[in-house]
Amino acid sequence: MEFSVEQIASFLHGEIVGDGSIKVNNLSKIDDGKPGTLSFLANSKYTNYVYETKASAVLVRRDFTPEQEVKTTLIKVDDPYACLALLLNMVDQATRPQKIGIEENAYIAESAIIGNETYVGAFSYIADNVQIEDGSKIYPQCYIGNNVKIGKNCIIYPGVKIYHNCVIGNNVIIHAGVVIGGDGFGFAPQNGEYVKIAQIGNVVIEDNVEIGSNTTIDRATMGSTIIRRGTKLDNLIQVAHNVEIGNNTVMAAQVGIAGSTKIGSQCMIGGQVGFAGHITIGDNVNIGAQAGIPNSVEANSNLLGSPGIPIKEFARQVVLTKRLPEMNATIKQLQKEVEQLKSMLSENEGK
Repeated sequence: MEFSVEQIASFLHGEIVGDGSIKVNNLSKIDDGKPGTLSFLANSKYTNYVYETKASAVLVRRDFTPEQEVKTTLIKVDDPYACLALLLNMVDQATRPQKIGIEENAYIAESAIIGNETYVGAFSYIADNVQIEDGSKIYPQCYIGNNVKIGKNCIIYPGVKIYHNCVIGNNVIIHAGVVIGGDGFGFAPQNGEYVKIAQIGNVVIEDNVEIGSNTTIDRATMGSTIIRRGTKLDNLIQVAHNVEIGNNTVMAAQVGIAGSTKIGSQCMIGGQVGFAGHITIGDNVNIGAQAGIPNSVEANSNLLGSPGIPIKEFARQVVLTKRLPEMNATIKQLQKEVEQLKSMLSENEGK
């Protein structure tokens, strides 16, 4: 596909600085721009590349003012990164294979209800009383258990397993290898052994959620494990039984959330963060990578470290930690001087 800069600017409600008739047919990073491509500047540390990029056009903020000659055509927009996302989604939709129908070797129970313009790939298993609504796509080798409900326009990539009674909303994307609705980790000690506690709840995934590859979301002991609307989970995340995650929260890879913890809306969680069980995390909380969260956290907090503490306090501790060798040497010197003073005092008292 090929578009003129004028067409792109019109679509993005942008302002052209340069030649609007130039055509582009691909996208590129600004530090690796090539003729015929559209690039973008969303991070100020890459500003120098605007003056040397070979990309035919570059998305920049409306308030961008060049400090030297710019050879490429600029498209000024409110948010270059958001506009890039729109263009990438448009290209993705235009180039993605439009699969519809049921492939050979897929199993669909007679009691299952399959909507219009859906797709079920080869070797997928659709169990009793499953409901799959219009436009959803189930790629090969998926397992959809009894009574599962899948909303409209969902994409379930290969190898996904969704256990019985779970509910998936509309426009949900679930990447390869995800397991939804496996048993929560519930065992009761009895006579020196651990007896399994039946997990009779389910998992509810609301609309517009995206779940990364090999993430696992356990079913509730009773009730539901819930992922609220708009939340995005990266790869390799563990969500335990009866956890609730609020609207539009994002989590990077390898986060682990213990049972019955509630995480608020609009939170940003870095990679490898660990949450203890039965705690509550407020809305708009930011937690840096590898933090450990043993207790509840108030809304609008910003934490780092293990255990997680406010970022400013963490920064002070880092500074002090770097000074420990120097401080240790100072303490040893002071101890030496104290011993010398004690010795002098003892000698004076003996005279």
